[in-house]
Amino acid sequence: MIELTHLVKEFGDLTAVDDLSLTVGKGEFFAVLGPNAAGKTTTIKMLVGLIAPTTGTAKVCGYDVQTEPIEVRKRLAYVPDFPFLYDKLTPWEFLRFTGQLFHMNEQDIETRTRDLIPRFSLEPYLRKSIESLSHGTRQRIAIVSALMHNPEVFVLDEPMVGLDPHHQYILKEVLKERAAQGMTVFLSTHQLSVAEEVADRIGIVHMGKLVAVGTEEELHNLGGEGNAELEATFLALTREESDVAVQRQLHQG
Repeated sequence: MIELTHLVKEFGDLTAVDDLSLTVGKGEFFAVLGPNAAGKTTTIKMLVGLIAPTTGTAKVCGYDVQTEPIEVRKRLAYVPDFPFLYDKLTPWEFLRFTGQLFHMNEQDIETRTRDLIPRFSLEPYLRKSIESLSHGTRQRIAIVSALMHNPEVFVLDEPMVGLDPHHQYILKEVLKERAAQGMTVFLSTHQLSVAEEVADRIGIVHMGKLVAVGTEEELHNLGGEGNAELEATFLALTREESDVAVQRQLHQG
């Protein structure tokens, strides 16, 4: 469902994503971990068509993101860490607007949101202006609007930002349910515990490269000496080059 092939993204002298290749299958829950500035968000922006790769290709459901963007957008949903919403609309108006973009009729919109709205505790806010709502509430609106057209692929960049523990739990449960029904989930997170809890496979990105990918157990084995902590593996794979980068910055300063 997701095919990234030799993706490279350069910004002047900076290579933000460096020859990244990855395949994520139908119904798979894939989580991406990495330090700040590792290239996670840049990879996601290429995957959803917000920026073009310098070289390489990204495909969703067999369609090229750059050459067949309409076909990709019919099948894909995307929620960034700080989603853009139309502030002057109410949540219900925004949900109707989103549904209409996907050619959903009023009955479909009501049916598809009947379960999601109460699960994400949005009933009290449906008639309020979005501009008056908290970041966490806006995040929940974005998640419901993304799910309502039953996307085949759902891409989320740091979706837990702004969500309270209750709604973090609800989101994880909903995503696991949808993945079990065949939706492919591609999630970027800084929270190792989230990746361990929900993901079928986990990828670790560092300095633009996909340095490891596998199940939780497979990544544990990379930690050395039978280490059973994903944190140990993550630190082992990202610390050395990070230390070198810090030393270079200190020397240059």
